[in-house]
Amino acid sequence: MTDTVSAPFPPWRTRPETAADRAEVHALTAAAFGRPEEADLVDALRADAGAWLDLACVAEAPDGSVVAYALLTRCHVGGAPALALAPVAVRPDRQREGAGGAVVRAVLAEARARGERLVLVLGHPGYYPRFGFTPASAYGIRAGFDVPDEAMMALVLDGSPSVTPGMIKYPAAFGV
Repeated sequence: MTDTVSAPFPPWRTRPETAADRAEVHALTAAAFGRPEEADLVDALRADAGAWLDLACVAEAPDGSVVAYALLTRCHVGGAPALALAPVAVRPDRQREGAGGAVVRAVLAEARARGERLVLVLGHPGYYPRFGFTPASAYGIRAGFDVPDEAMMALVLDGSPSVTPGMIKYPAAFGV
């Protein structure tokens, strides 16, 4: 899961998150969202054996500091296993430099290599389609709460034309 993305931004080395990164990931996630809830969510997901897959990636600046983070955890759709992409966080002073895209690409590549089939994200409809995400409703997938259709997106990693439709069941830590 190590990759380097260079042009037109500084090179971003991506790698799997390690235990040594946890404090830095917590701080950058809280800073990226301007509140601690998303950072606390990561900690709660780590403690959930049914959700935690050790499928998280960081991007490092040339000085070795962690500047971006992406996490995939287990969720289910209609009883079938899927992945939830959340959170994706970039240190505020390094946003819009490609680090977020680098960690998303790296964590999706690792999920694909592990044989995972489906990733879901509730996110900005102007950002996630660049990675191949499309509205989840096109697959008959829906959230169990009100969300704009264009913001709930799915990515089929194995190229299958169909996936199990149904409601998304997130890990308890998400609180939905």
